[in-house]
Amino acid sequence: MIAVIKYNAGNIRSVENALNRIGYECIVTDDHEEIKKADKVILPGVGEASTAMEYLRGKKLDMLLKSLSQPVLGVCLGLQLMCEESEEGRSPGPKGRNTDCIGIFKTKVSLFPAKDIVPQMGWNSLSKMKGDLFKGLSGKDDVYFVHSYYAELSENTIAECDYILPFSAALQKDNFYATQFHPEKSGKVGEIILKNFLEIKS
Repeated sequence: MIAVIKYNAGNIRSVENALNRIGYECIVTDDHEEIKKADKVILPGVGEASTAMEYLRGKKLDMLLKSLSQPVLGVCLGLQLMCEESEEGRSPGPKGRNTDCIGIFKTKVSLFPAKDIVPQMGWNSLSKMKGDLFKGLSGKDDVYFVHSYYAELSENTIAECDYILPFSAALQKDNFYATQFHPEKSGKVGEIILKNFLEIKS
């Protein structure tokens, strides 16, 4: 069973449709017991970090996600929420705090510096790909991005992209995977990445 986390963010339906297209069924849920017994868990999302984290904390989904031992995939905002902190939703003032996130990946999410060409919206190339998520790809593959914030490069980076500056296009730590791009909107390349994730052994 695949559990897609239901929370205060968009894009859940497009992930559900993409899974159906490649022959997988899923449930969309915020129920802890259903999530715990799922074979794979997906945290999708299009939205704003502080609002999403407020919802996750309210349902105690932030702590649940950190405790999972099966493969977990974050997508777009899902990747950013799995990092330590985000500049999105930063409290006002010169000493304002960033939004505290789940903290699986030891990296920070920052706003792209050139605001006149933000967000990155469209196709861009992956580089320096490694690991099971990218099996069967050529190394010169384009995927679809829509984002104004990015995860900085870190020891958990398993693919890079360059837009204004190099950033983490994908992250992995243990059973946790995440993509800044949208595999569900990335055509055949995205289908390969989703299938690779769903075939990862627990």
